[in-house]
Amino acid sequence: MADQAGNENREEAQFDVVIVGAGFSGMYMLHKCRGLGLRAVVLDAASDVGGTWYWNRYPGARCDIHSMDYSYSFDEDLQQEWEWSERYSPQPEILSYVEHVAERFDLRRDIRFDTTVVAASYDEDANLWHLETSTGETWSGTYCVLAVGCLSVPQKPDFDGLDQFKGPWYHTGLWPHEGVDFTGLDVAVVGTGSSAIQSIPQIAKQARHLTVFQRTPNFAVPAWNRKLGEEEVREIKENYTAYREYARWSESGYNGEEAHESGHDVSENRRISELERRWAVGGFTVLSTFSDVGSDLEVNEMVADFARDKIRQRVDDPEVAELLCPKNHPFGTKRLCVDIDYYETYNLPNVSLVNLSDAPIEAITPDGLKTTEKAYSFDAIVFAIGFDAMTGPLLNIDIKGRGGQSLREKWVDGPQTYLGLGVAGFPNMFTVTGPQSPSVLTNMMSAIEQHVEWISDCLGYMKDQNLDCIEAAEEAERDWVKHNLEVADTTLYPQADSWYVGANMEGKPRVFYPYVGGFGEYRKKCDAIAAEGYRGFELGSAGQQA
Repeated sequence: MADQAGNENREEAQFDVVIVGAGFSGMYMLHKCRGLGLRAVVLDAASDVGGTWYWNRYPGARCDIHSMDYSYSFDEDLQQEWEWSERYSPQPEILSYVEHVAERFDLRRDIRFDTTVVAASYDEDANLWHLETSTGETWSGTYCVLAVGCLSVPQKPDFDGLDQFKGPWYHTGLWPHEGVDFTGLDVAVVGTGSSAIQSIPQIAKQARHLTVFQRTPNFAVPAWNRKLGEEEVREIKENYTAYREYARWSESGYNGEEAHESGHDVSENRRISELERRWAVGGFTVLSTFSDVGSDLEVNEMVADFARDKIRQRVDDPEVAELLCPKNHPFGTKRLCVDIDYYETYNLPNVSLVNLSDAPIEAITPDGLKTTEKAYSFDAIVFAIGFDAMTGPLLNIDIKGRGGQSLREKWVDGPQTYLGLGVAGFPNMFTVTGPQSPSVLTNMMSAIEQHVEWISDCLGYMKDQNLDCIEAAEEAERDWVKHNLEVADTTLYPQADSWYVGANMEGKPRVFYPYVGGFGEYRKKCDAIAAEGYRGFELGSAGQQA
């Protein structure tokens, strides 16, 4: 691992680009900056590369995008040499891949680990961003790239009495790196989102008894995970260029099967057969069975009924099955989960389900937890309660732009960005997969590469034109915020109390956070803006170079 002190004089350390985050986006940003001849440094709170895959090590953690899509496409040799073992990559394998990339491109020498950025402020006179760490160190750069991820600030459990609990408790997003052995223990899992749906089957294999506390059931579709066959891998690798190109312009950013017909235009037999066919394929393809699943409530309800019937078929106890059937939101309007034996886990004699919508958790007790109806005793508690998504990782840093304007104050009623890439009043600051970009509604790898490449192309343009200051225009930002909400309102997404609208965090503004207009269409918009000299951005020279 690189020497964390580095060779630079800490009092005078200035860079062309300071990047926050050493996950997939930060690593690629560093690589692109090097190619431009820019001096860049990456700051990360973790002790090594990986971002979300460094922290999320809970049992069963894996990607919900096919392995052959969830990887970098910028280097052909890298694509060809790396071998994925399963259809959906498990966390340890993804982390190994990230570490391999860091080693292969010698990235660690420009990454400062165990370095938590707590504040960032723009100095107008010097045209510099100053980033302050938790230890009081300051790092400066002309450009600040926030590659902090969308799901990197875990929601803290906020239950009375938690500090009195005598046993250990865990958060899936901050899992101990040494792992946890639940053998012979009575365990509680609070939550039934993605991380819970992945971890519950694994924890149930160890625990003496597992009790799942569910507030809102989520739809989950089968992964049908398996080992990758040599022939299918060879076929993709031989055609990787075309394979990647399709993903780049697709609605979802990956090689899934897209919809070609309305659910209203097919017979009942055709509708059922198509749903069965896609269910047998597994994964997110069910979301796009028909072109209007996400916009027409009647068609959506057809798919939701089909999915609920599948749950009833998989769970033996009819009462438990009914509790696991989502009924308060349209199909796919909360993050669709991809499961491996999740519903079957409730057929095990050592697994119980508690419905929190009828009896909420009142407090954590020294011996377990208490709902409004009953007290339970546990040896350990697992909180699978999600993240302060999208804006949380950015607002977790005290960011101040032109004139000392606070990003937290600017976004008090919700995020305001231009393309999810820039923010008016915050010159030379870029957000990778920021709010109001497709990000979490796509294959994150495609979204990351598109943003990093757009930013690096922009930095190259600035360098070639002898410019050193770029800022989103207020009017362009206003128009994009309005467009983002208008597009969201044409869909069923706003009808769900999801983290897409900030509903999982008390006091968080209720707006639609990602851009739902489709990844390929968004890419076209970004490319057109760049081709027109970065329309909607104000470019200039501050008269000083870092």
